Amino acid sequence: MPGVGVGFGITVLFLLFALLAPLVLYALVRAEGSEREEMDRETAERVARRDTGERRGRS
Repeated sequence: MPGVGVGFGITVLFLLFALLAPLVLYALVRAEGSEREEMDRETAERVARRDTGERRGRS
């Protein structure tokens, strides 16, 4: 039965993808986290206010 080999191969490829995809996503998220800029609380609050400062006082 030649169809059995093809089905088995597709199953193996699917299982490999199912196991490797989360690991690749994890590695990408870890790499992204190391690029972020760390700052103290006062600086972070100032930056956050600067992002929303244009809308202050308007409804």
